[in-house]
Amino acid sequence: MQDWNPDLYRQFEAERTRPAQELLSRVSVAEAREVTDLGCGPGNSTELLWHAWPQAKVVGVDSSPAMLDQARQRLPDCQFVQADIRGWHAQHPQDVIYANASLQWLSDHTGLLPHLANQLAAQGVLAVQMPDNLQEPSHRLMREVAARAPWRDKLGQKVDRQQLLTAGQYYDLLVNAGCQVDIWRTTYYHQMPSAQAIIDWLRATGLRPFLEALDPPERQTYLHAYLHEISQAYPSQADGAVLLAFPRLFIVAQRR
Repeated sequence: MQDWNPDLYRQFEAERTRPAQELLSRVSVAEAREVTDLGCGPGNSTELLWHAWPQAKVVGVDSSPAMLDQARQRLPDCQFVQADIRGWHAQHPQDVIYANASLQWLSDHTGLLPHLANQLAAQGVLAVQMPDNLQEPSHRLMREVAARAPWRDKLGQKVDRQQLLTAGQYYDLLVNAGCQVDIWRTTYYHQMPSAQAIIDWLRATGLRPFLEALDPPERQTYLHAYLHEISQAYPSQADGAVLLAFPRLFIVAQRR
């Protein structure tokens, strides 16, 4: 898969940063020396951590060189490492491991979440936020359009990511890993200027696996068909805005 596009990702930075802020607000760690941001992207979430614990060693981890380049420019006082989260191992026990909108791209959460919790220091916190929107029209329709001719040969089996585990399953995994767990789900209703803006948002994330499998003419016809469906699923409100429902799952696990 091609590298992520930081400029496209940052078009909706305020909307993407809001759940990151709300996740951080539930992390009750007064002092931290070792803080890691897993899937740091262009550094918008890392910046929150840097302001929260200015004396800490704050490290951002991401697999995208383009995202890391922007993060380094944004936060020259932080350290950034190119790595796959699945193989990441902290050099020292962590006071905070923070993963905002990154773990949903990875499989085997039954192994991944305990692996991360085991790298916490005593009283350290694993804070996770993941989009939980695979059954929302935005994502269901991209799969339905992909299953039609003429795209189904290339996209019919395309899956953008796996369904999350249930809240109860995450709770049990982390309790068994020695953590006290706080878990909740929030649905945001983002005010978008148009149905096309929803597609612009998703081109940086959920649509990427679909679009990269198509050549340019196929991509345009797919997006045209997808826009038709999205426009019907997300009608304009009284003021012309379009509301994008965006459910997200939050987990804060503190090691005992």
